[in-house]
Amino acid sequence: MTDFSKQEVAELQKTVADKREALRTFRFGGAGSRTRDVRGGRTLRREIAQILTELRARQLSAGKTAIASKAKKA
Repeated sequence: MTDFSKQEVAELQKTVADKREALRTFRFGGAGSRTRDVRGGRTLRREIAQILTELRARQLSAGKTAIASKAKKA
C-alpha cells in the first residue's frame, strides 16, 4: 500500500484520475466475459477512497489553519 500522506496534492489528483480510468476499463473492458481478477475492482475502489480521504483531510486542515490565522489577527 502506498503512503498517500507523503505525496503532493497535484500528484494525488493525477493518481485518482488514473485509478478511475483503470476502474472504468476494468468494469467495461470485460463486459460479457468473466474477469480473472475479481479483487482488482475492489482494490481500485479502496485506493481511490483512500486518496480522496487524504485530499479531503488536507482541505479541512488547510481551512482550519486559515480560520485560526484570521482569529489571531482579530
